Amino acid sequence: MSLAPLPVSPLIGNDPVSPELRERLSAARKALGSRVLILGHHYQRDDVIDFADVRGDSLDLAMRASKTSGVEYVIFCGVHFMAETADILTPPDVQVILPDMRAGCSMADMADIDQVEEAWEVLTKATSKRYIPITYINSTAALKAFCGRHGGAVCTSSNARKVVEWAFTQGEKLLFFPDQHLGRNTCHALGIGLDDMLVYDPHNPHERAGGNDPKLYDQKKVVLWRGHCSVHQNFSPSHPDVLRSRYPGVKILVHPECQFEVVQKADLVGSTRFIIDTVKAAPAGTRWAIGTEHHLVNRLAQEHPEQMITTLAPFACQCSTMFRISPEALADRLEELVQGKASNVIRVDDETRRWATIALERMLDMRD
Repeated sequence: MSLAPLPVSPLIGNDPVSPELRERLSAARKALGSRVLILGHHYQRDDVIDFADVRGDSLDLAMRASKTSGVEYVIFCGVHFMAETADILTPPDVQVILPDMRAGCSMADMADIDQVEEAWEVLTKATSKRYIPITYINSTAALKAFCGRHGGAVCTSSNARKVVEWAFTQGEKLLFFPDQHLGRNTCHALGIGLDDMLVYDPHNPHERAGGNDPKLYDQKKVVLWRGHCSVHQNFSPSHPDVLRSRYPGVKILVHPECQFEVVQKADLVGSTRFIIDTVKAAPAGTRWAIGTEHHLVNRLAQEHPEQMITTLAPFACQCSTMFRISPEALADRLEELVQGKASNVIRVDDETRRWATIALERMLDMRD
């Protein structure tokens, strides 16, 4: 018996853009020509991604930003930390613009520089062994700079394994933030046992040492920050079981920001780019249940009708902050540039830029 994909919550942002708005966007884009480059993250809603010059995951877009030349403006249809990263990696005369300043990242908000510096003090006092800090790219520029100052690096889900392997050539211990799940899944895949990992809770008072006995920071190999992605956290260990019972032969494909128990039940685990490339390479008739942001899953289903593609969860796991970027906001920013004005410009101060660049260049040197 052939079953249709699981019903999901309706997606906003997949309806056609009105002719009037499309004309505004097209006219402003044409007037600006090569002066502007529009970058769009894969999790963007369809009515925004349609207008991107380049689409990609965080690593793809970071690399594209680092190679930008000959443009005056980069409009980043993503979230705030991505625009910060683009500003760090682009030449100083390029202005990076975020269409809507409300587009943040809940994961990035789970670790701030004061909390990380406090944790660093706790960890380095607890042991004479060297900790190497690694921050996921989903973090503020200040945290990237922290890693640059302390001999660490930035990673993405594409190259987290390489970066963690590198970190253990630089020191004996690892502090990984802000996503505990990516850190745990990556380290476990490298053969580090769960009993050799410890979670640091930044909401515990300083005197409680992140909720742990300080002696443990000398004993454990990996310290994970208590943070997560609000999208991937929604996938539960029961979801793979449900999908396998509903669709015989279905393959479970998930992002490594998912919980450890979900990842352990998956057939394949990888970054956004890995998920896209895996589906593109699969033969007709393949069945997929994908654990990642739903706009991407929906787009893959539309682009590959020869396969059965559905979300791993029976509801839309949507990045609500990414969703704040709208075609109306994009049109407003483009029209302002036509008029000689620029708003929502993202600027990272020189000192932060200097140290963050070191950490980001290490990331780019270890890209796949």
